[in-house]
Amino acid sequence: MSGAPRTPERKTARPSGKPSPSYGRGSGVPHPVDVHVGRRIRARRLLLGMNQQTLATALGLTFQQVQKYEHGTNRVSVSKLSAIADALGVPVSFFFIEGAAKHDARMEQLETIELVRCYYALPSDGLRQQFLQMVKAVAESGTRRRSERVAQPTSSATAAGD
Repeated sequence: MSGAPRTPERKTARPSGKPSPSYGRGSGVPHPVDVHVGRRIRARRLLLGMNQQTLATALGLTFQQVQKYEHGTNRVSVSKLSAIADALGVPVSFFFIEGAAKHDARMEQLETIELVRCYYALPSDGLRQQFLQMVKAVAESGTRRRSERVAQPTSSATAAGD
């Protein structure tokens, strides 16, 4: 028995009856809440037209750290989340607000975010309303054309009946 300190044994198995979590530290899978918060950070940053480096500089971080936050790879501390909220001009609660029960992934696509940014860049409320009405009319026109094509028989079927 020497006086050398013993290293504690690591327990690799969990007590029986308790399954290992499928996410968390050591699993390589981020917690769903960390992923959700990261997505909200990214969506807000993109909506503002801000790149990762600009946000990182405002927070005193590297852009790689912002990337890790956005992917949920690294957890965001409460104090850092508060700083992120300030930099992005939203309350901290913004990152936890759930969307509709059936989340629409199209709302996080770059195309959608760019469209919204451009819409709000229009100089007046009146112009924005005109643009919105135009987009609605084009969308309705496309919907009507699709339904008309479905309702009409194909040209080869009508030719065969002649």
